[in-house]
Amino acid sequence: MWQSLRLASLGVIEEAELDLGPGFTVITGETGAGKTMVVTALGLLRGERADSALVRRGADRARIEASVVATPEVAALVEEAGGQVDDDLVLARVLTSQGRSRALAGGSTVPAGLLSRLADSLVAVHGQSDQQRLVRPQEQRGALDRYAGSEVSDLLALYQPDYERLRELKARLHDLRTHAGERLQRLDLLRHGLDEIDAVDPQPGEDEELVQRENRLAHAEALAAAAAGASVALSEDEHSAAAALAAAKSVVDPVAGNDPRLEALAERLRRAAIDLTDIASELAAYAADVDLDPAGLATVQERRAALTALQRRYGPGLDDVIAWADRARAEVLELDLDDTAIERLETEADAARDRVVELAGRLTQARTRAAEQLAEEVGRELADLALPSARLEVRVLPGEPGPHGADDVEIWFAANSGAEPRPLARAASGGELSRLMLAIEVVLAGRDPVPTLVFDEVDAGIGGRTAVEVGRRLARLAQHAQVIAVTHLPQVAAFADSHFVVSKSDDGTVTSSSVLRLEHDSRVDELARMLAGLDDSAAAQEHARELLELARTA
Repeated sequence: MWQSLRLASLGVIEEAELDLGPGFTVITGETGAGKTMVVTALGLLRGERADSALVRRGADRARIEASVVATPEVAALVEEAGGQVDDDLVLARVLTSQGRSRALAGGSTVPAGLLSRLADSLVAVHGQSDQQRLVRPQEQRGALDRYAGSEVSDLLALYQPDYERLRELKARLHDLRTHAGERLQRLDLLRHGLDEIDAVDPQPGEDEELVQRENRLAHAEALAAAAAGASVALSEDEHSAAAALAAAKSVVDPVAGNDPRLEALAERLRRAAIDLTDIASELAAYAADVDLDPAGLATVQERRAALTALQRRYGPGLDDVIAWADRARAEVLELDLDDTAIERLETEADAARDRVVELAGRLTQARTRAAEQLAEEVGRELADLALPSARLEVRVLPGEPGPHGADDVEIWFAANSGAEPRPLARAASGGELSRLMLAIEVVLAGRDPVPTLVFDEVDAGIGGRTAVEVGRRLARLAQHAQVIAVTHLPQVAAFADSHFVVSKSDDGTVTSSSVLRLEHDSRVDELARMLAGLDDSAAAQEHARELLELARTA
């Protein structure tokens, strides 16, 4: 429930505060006084788009603030966003003349979208624009579903995931079938590449090994000659390093034991002699082992050329070629499985379609039952709204499965007993549409789970006895929820538990409006003004008292 609403520099209202209580509250005032600013303020607190034109002329910013009783779900959302909820929740919206806006909940700045989420469970606003929306088929289906309540919403919660799954399966099947030619071309390309690579069968690091082998084979004679010559120079020449080492060793060995330093040098001479012998032996062995194989060189060069060709196509490196082949094999396997996948998806789609059709049928049955009840309840309301012969039909027609089932919902209406029902958009006059809209909203509003209902001049085009019935119905709704109505009808205003009037003053330079709470005598004056345009008319005041007494006894 909304406990208070404060406005500052919003439109023509410089500053106003409304203490809202339970029951039925009305807001009245002369045309242009700014009474719809209250509904505009509620809209801003519900996260609607901010417009800098709403900022009062001469002011830098406008501020709207409300105190509401929060449900546990709302409190949890606010606290999750960083706000604080004590005994009540404070919501606010600030608009600047430069076009910026800020939303606050529980003292913390929040996205305007959060206000919209909060408002969904706090307030429902019904305005004149709903009359035009109601002629749209999707709105008519939505109205029926609201009336049906959990019987339809629970089925929709089961139906919609299955419908989405079916839609995804159909899209996947369409993609596979549509791109079958591209898939075959891709398979050919991949298989050709794999054939080329598999024919060569490259191994990791093979290119570097081949470079080394090619160098050895290309320079085999030079390598063998160099090793053989070095071996001879080290061991067989009388002036070789080995001979020099032997001569030095023969001189040092006899006396080396007399001095540790010389002994160490002698040891080094002995090791050097051994190393030279080993090196000479290994050089001779290397020279004998060098492969003088011109045919082997040609083979290596051909292998390198084959690897280079693969690297140009699938490289740049040999490791890249091998990685491309691995990816290609995986993709070929996947594409080869597409035929199997199509069969599998078709089976899944058939099962999903059966489930969707079955749930859609249950939705149709639930809507058909609700449609009969809705038409009956609205018909009773219309009879009390001076349309006793009106007939309303809510038709549930077969359609194609979609996100909301397989039903097209149409409301047909006939104002008189001799007329055939026609689609709502072509059957009702403006006044009849207003009454029909109100009757539907009264029936639906009783099923809304929100604690506050706001009606913005939905009584347009209504008067006399019908207006009394409108007031009676809004008062009846207020027994179950907080009801706030902006009205121009005294018959409606008379039924209110609380009455606020928006009054306008103009000093020739600036127009200002204020909001005042009316008590009994001032209510009589306001109702008299609404009845006759004069608040001091004795006849109008007497009529106003009669209306208040009628509403009290009703």
